[in-house]
Amino acid sequence: MEESALKWDRIRQISLWIILPLVIGIIISLAIPRPVIGVIRLNDAIYSFTARDLINQINYAKDNPKVSAVVLVLDSPGGTVVDTEAIYMELTRLREKKPVVTVVNGMAASGAYYLSVNTDYIYAKPTSLVGNVGVIGYLPSVPFIYEGIISTGPYKLFGSPRDLEMRQIEAVKQGFFQAVMLGRGDRLNMDAETLLRGQIWSGSDSLELGIIDAFGTETDAAKKAASLAHVSHYDVVELNTIVQSGFQMPALGFFLQNEDGVTLPYPSEAGMYLLYVPPSPVKE
Repeated sequence: MEESALKWDRIRQISLWIILPLVIGIIISLAIPRPVIGVIRLNDAIYSFTARDLINQINYAKDNPKVSAVVLVLDSPGGTVVDTEAIYMELTRLREKKPVVTVVNGMAASGAYYLSVNTDYIYAKPTSLVGNVGVIGYLPSVPFIYEGIISTGPYKLFGSPRDLEMRQIEAVKQGFFQAVMLGRGDRLNMDAETLLRGQIWSGSDSLELGIIDAFGTETDAAKKAASLAHVSHYDVVELNTIVQSGFQMPALGFFLQNEDGVTLPYPSEAGMYLLYVPPSPVKE
């Protein structure tokens, strides 16, 4: 009887030495914060408001050690040149520290595609719309005289001559082209002439042409981002729930509205845009 009790006592001691470190290990692992895959969403045109919102989230991801990688979720027709460039530059700084993976939901056109080529991998759906590499712009008016208004130069009221504006549009187009070549490189299966036609492709055609890398969802993008960051057992966090923009939405939206209040696919202000303008079903 004593021998049996001694035997069970030894078993309990051995079990204790096995289980106790395991329990301690589990407690420690639960106390250690899990790595985060941050999600940044763009579900609108790119303009001052959305650009500031995205840049705030990009900077948070860049500077926060808990964020190991970022998934950029796009459903956007593009937007202004200057705001697209601003986001692109901040993405470059983020990628110097952490991987970024894009997933296209409905659309990544023009300026939105410009952003996606500055990421490490691009997913889309077979029916997503992707591409539209090019620029649209409004030419300034031909100078004429306003009665009662004096200006100190022929372009003081009009900004610049029309031919200069055309050259600037061409320069922006070439910059867009170089960004695509830098981001996609040998993965592209088309020549420069085809790329610069401004065509928008379905996800299926985009995959064949090397515009994107694979079909996938936000879950696939998170897994890819974690793999590139060499992390596992991660949490996926929507960064817009953490980083509040603090900016008030402008009263005048990005897109033009007609007299009936119907939103049209045209920008509300003249300027230069990396923007996809679809055919409008609404008679103006």
